[in-house]
Amino acid sequence: MTDTAAPKTSVDLTGEGIHWKQNLSYGSYLDLDNLLACQNPVSDEHDEMLFIVIHQASELWLKLCVHEIGAAMKLLEQGEDLGPVFKMLARVSRIQANLQQSWEILSTLTPADYAAFRDKLGHSSGFQSFQYREVEYRLGNKNAQMAEAHRDVPARYARLQAVLDAPSFYDLCLQLLARRGFDIPAEVTNRDWRQPYKANAKVEDAWLAIYRNTADHWDLYELAEKLVDLEHHFHAWRFAHMKTVERIIGYKPGTGGTGGVSYLQKALDLRFFPELWTARTRM
Repeated sequence: MTDTAAPKTSVDLTGEGIHWKQNLSYGSYLDLDNLLACQNPVSDEHDEMLFIVIHQASELWLKLCVHEIGAAMKLLEQGEDLGPVFKMLARVSRIQANLQQSWEILSTLTPADYAAFRDKLGHSSGFQSFQYREVEYRLGNKNAQMAEAHRDVPARYARLQAVLDAPSFYDLCLQLLARRGFDIPAEVTNRDWRQPYKANAKVEDAWLAIYRNTADHWDLYELAEKLVDLEHHFHAWRFAHMKTVERIIGYKPGTGGTGGVSYLQKALDLRFFPELWTARTRM
């Protein structure tokens, strides 16, 4: 007679005959004991917990952004099948939308609430986020000076230097256009990757040709729209960040020594994929 009883390593927790292995639970799989032990306020203020959770959750989402963008870049280098790349870019755009919503939650922190513990934060600041910096570098905002905030942590500094030295996602897209026969100048496809990308009229012409003949260039057309969607959500997140900071601290300097709102306003002028925006005026 066959023994159909559940293994001794499992237990029925539901009373419905559903057995769970005791050596792998929800909590152990997600390492929740360690994860939930990471919230350590430096003051006795009630609202500091909100501040910590929002920023820690944001770093987890940024980790996923780095994972998705990095994988998409490898696929873009290795082959011509853009389908998986589209899926990864769409996921990053939705993460950005979720991050934007996080500022709505943080905006429940009033100026009085924040002032009660702000002085305890020292010089810590969001601009010191190495994961955010990697996302910006991979998307094309190559500002080498911003990596200096991480020089004291060799592994992080080395990683950012490696990303600075490599083509950005947009650089890889333009190399793809060149492989497809578009007239992309050599100074675009083979340049000093540490330098910020500068818009090029030939690149704009190439994107314009793709938009004007979508039937023949459908996957490149879809790639263009995925990039626009990504940058749109990124700017919406930046704008929500700026307005939340303005709402909570006004125009005071940031804790890390930046200009606060003025610093965040300047970031709104940055473009990752400039020709995809300027080409729209010519369509």
